[in-house]
Amino acid sequence: MDTYTVLLVDDEEEVIQVIIKKIDWEKLGFSVIGYANNGVKALEMIEEFQPDVVMTDIRMPYMDGMELCKHIKAEYPATKILLFTGFDEFEYAKEAVHLEVEEYILKPVNSVELSNVLSHVRVKLDQEINEKRNVEILQKYYMDSLPLLQADFYSTLIEGRIQEDEIPKYLSDYQISFDGPFFCCLVVYTSSSRIPESMNPLLLSMSVQKQVKEHLGKSWQVKCFSNQGNTVLIVQLKDESEVSELTDDCDRFCRYADRIIGVAVTVGIGQVCKSILELPLSYDSAKEAVSYRVIYGSSRAINIKEIAQREIDKSSLMNNAELSNLFKMICLGSTEDIESAANKYLDYISDSAKSLHQYHIAVMELISELYRFATNNDLDVEDYMGDMRKLYSTLIDYEMDVLRKWLIHLSLIFRERLISARNRSAKSFIFKAKEYVYNNYSNEDLSLDDVCKVLGVSNSYFSTIFKKETGNSFIGYLTDYRMEQAARQLIETDEKNYIIAKNVGYTDPNYFSYVFKRQFGVSPSKYRVEHTKK
Repeated sequence: MDTYTVLLVDDEEEVIQVIIKKIDWEKLGFSVIGYANNGVKALEMIEEFQPDVVMTDIRMPYMDGMELCKHIKAEYPATKILLFTGFDEFEYAKEAVHLEVEEYILKPVNSVELSNVLSHVRVKLDQEINEKRNVEILQKYYMDSLPLLQADFYSTLIEGRIQEDEIPKYLSDYQISFDGPFFCCLVVYTSSSRIPESMNPLLLSMSVQKQVKEHLGKSWQVKCFSNQGNTVLIVQLKDESEVSELTDDCDRFCRYADRIIGVAVTVGIGQVCKSILELPLSYDSAKEAVSYRVIYGSSRAINIKEIAQREIDKSSLMNNAELSNLFKMICLGSTEDIESAANKYLDYISDSAKSLHQYHIAVMELISELYRFATNNDLDVEDYMGDMRKLYSTLIDYEMDVLRKWLIHLSLIFRERLISARNRSAKSFIFKAKEYVYNNYSNEDLSLDDVCKVLGVSNSYFSTIFKKETGNSFIGYLTDYRMEQAARQLIETDEKNYIIAKNVGYTDPNYFSYVFKRQFGVSPSKYRVEHTKK
């Protein structure tokens, strides 16, 4: 039997303690993960714990229960809401119904009544979970999935096997619309290492495909189909800049799949293109983005534009599969992977060259591709390879064993420099974010969205890198910085508390005092007295 989590929200702690003690939570199939005394704190806890049920009072400081419900329904629609209050007002009840609140309970809370309500909610939660996990429903969905003709067309399109003059007829015959004007491929990878018990891997893949269609289908005019064991989506964008919003939506889906279905899903987001004929390039870059999960982790969305040093030049990577694999291993692989890929590529050259002239041409092409790879990734070519003409004349006389050592050595140097560049990029990224906070912390509306817009990245990517580099969330860092500035102004100036609150981005002096006390353990006034004593 699944145990569901509950968050209690009320500004009267005595009420919360009574509810906790009166109810046999374990018997009803629930556990209380914590409680909050206002709506602002509740939202923070909901983001962190994502409870199945939120029980909240209506009248609270900083953010009341109705406002909290609106946020929950907008950002966490699967969460069930129970409202309890001592104010029996019809308008509240009407709005609660409008917000699809599960139940409206009057204080003082009756344990029998609340137990009955929780039992009802549990039945509903069980039904919803069973619908997502039920094998018969998944089998039926598999049999009734996307029409075979459409799926075959999409697969052929992203593999580059359709001519431009053939497209209008396909679109007409298969009743497919591509309004665009921009397009992007997504690859949804489902990890085979985390499969729920008694779940068939194939059915699990179908479940993920069904859920991703439901979450992204309407918003992004998605074309969803299977290709080479993965779920692939063709997304239509009105503007290139929408790819950051798309990345955040995909990231939320990955976390949803982890929580509800219990599976690790990674979504790779390819480069944006202006024509469906360019979708093969977007598809290839989406596959590459998924492979970066070994660096950035699974259960998240990875946008190729955000992680690549520059846009990938597919013309150079697609010369042959072995060279493409070598460059991929330089970006992602271990020392052993690079050695293996380099050996396979040189074996390919050795087997393909039927004459000395062909061998020389192959070596010259290898040097050209290495130069192009280094340039595209901002590596200083002169430092590693020297003058190209001299290198040509030297390498064509190398024996194969010497050439192997040279290529492996150079590839390992490239790998080290890319790792260093990645680390420098992350530090520069964090520096810019901190600098933005330094210049704008007094703005009460400063948010994560503002910083991401300035940096030109998605919220999910920024949050991951910021937390990895600083050990703190962006909101946590902003709050800490504001409190540091407030503490400094309390000691160094004679300004009123409400003025200092406004100076550091808080329009509500009471909420400022609440956050300050949570940070330092004392009120602003007491802090000033303690630190200005002579």
